[in-house]
Amino acid sequence: MSKPSVFITRKMVPDVIENLKKQFEVRIWDSEEDAVPPEILLEEAKKVDALFITISDKIDYSLLAQAENLKVIANMAVGYDNIDVEAANSKGIAVCNTPDVLTDTTADFTFALLMATARRIAEGAETVKRGNWQSWSPLLLAGHDIHHKTLGIIGMGEIGEAVARRSLGFEMEILYHNRSRKPVAEQQLGAVYCRFEELLERSDYVVCMTPLTDETENMFDAGAFKRMKDSAIFINTSRGRVVDEDALHKALVQREIAGAGLDVFTIEPIGSDHPLVSLPNVLATPHIASSSIETRIEMMTLCSENISRILTRRKPKTLVNKEWLSAKEDFGGLSN
Repeated sequence: MSKPSVFITRKMVPDVIENLKKQFEVRIWDSEEDAVPPEILLEEAKKVDALFITISDKIDYSLLAQAENLKVIANMAVGYDNIDVEAANSKGIAVCNTPDVLTDTTADFTFALLMATARRIAEGAETVKRGNWQSWSPLLLAGHDIHHKTLGIIGMGEIGEAVARRSLGFEMEILYHNRSRKPVAEQQLGAVYCRFEELLERSDYVVCMTPLTDETENMFDAGAFKRMKDSAIFINTSRGRVVDEDALHKALVQREIAGAGLDVFTIEPIGSDHPLVSLPNVLATPHIASSSIETRIEMMTLCSENISRILTRRKPKTLVNKEWLSAKEDFGGLSN
């Protein structure tokens, strides 16, 4: 009997996928930087039992309709807006993600991006590198204080709470907006729940941590930026499509807000000609909030383990579509 097969859409750390190779037939798109072309992804999806993908790989209804043998999609990300989960459910395909393992790493980066944007650190480094530091002056690259300011977090999930914890050392006031109240965060962190509009009006730093849904797409539009202080700084490490980029560009150019730190964009990757990148009050990074060596290896390991568990009829560690597990339990269940 032939072994189940797995297709991995990027070159991964070899040691991490060694266990998969011992159990299954594994094929890998042999590039770390370049995404697998959609036509090759489709051809592989038609044949394999498992897909090990990244956030840049789109798994839509058309692909899933042709994936006759597919049993599991392991997504190397917390968010899964790149996958048609409803279509996967209809096909009896498990969808797994990588929550928890990247919480602190992403929170570290988010707060670092906030600090670097506020204090104009990247501009300062470039000034020195280009030989443009000619003298000291009282307001040379003067930025904005972080301590004792008001932090507004949109999307108070685990990463949002981790960002809030990091702000305590700066004695910041913490506001948050979320689909539901977070009593533990309110009690332990002193976070105050606000309506979206109130948070925008009161915050010195607005940090977007919300997942991408039909409700949150373009939630940061022209009206949202007009509500913010003209000294406010906007930080986004969630998903690019929660922001109307044209509205953000206009708000930055017209100084309706003071600056933005952006790790995500509507269409990725972006080029140096992207309108937001040319603005001096924007710090742009290439979707690297969870990119520490330790965390990326943990994410790869979790994807590998989820695939292994499902293909050997065991419960996965991190399942997105709980309906899949309920259906399996109706037919005899899986082992732990």
